[in-house]
Amino acid sequence: MTAQPQPEGKVFGKRLREMREARGETLRSLADAAGLTHPYIAEMESGRKVPSLTTLIRLAIALECEVTDLVDVFVKHDMKKLIPKGQKPARKRTRAE
Repeated sequence: MTAQPQPEGKVFGKRLREMREARGETLRSLADAAGLTHPYIAEMESGRKVPSLTTLIRLAIALECEVTDLVDVFVKHDMKKLIPKGQKPARKRTRAE
């Protein structure tokens, strides 16, 4: 089953693609430089995957930029509109549950 694009993932994915293409990188070359797989990069660019902080740092190193360069795109968006109203943050279950 293919994951549906997430609103915040679509915003980030568009930015990642712009930065990758501006630097002349392919999916594969960026993946290699970041220590990730090219399908995972494609999933992020399509908005189906949202990166962890560690992945953001890997991408920033590979793209020779700051992490803020990757996420400053969110400044232009109404953050409340990215997360559907009434959606609660996911919480991890503890072993006791």
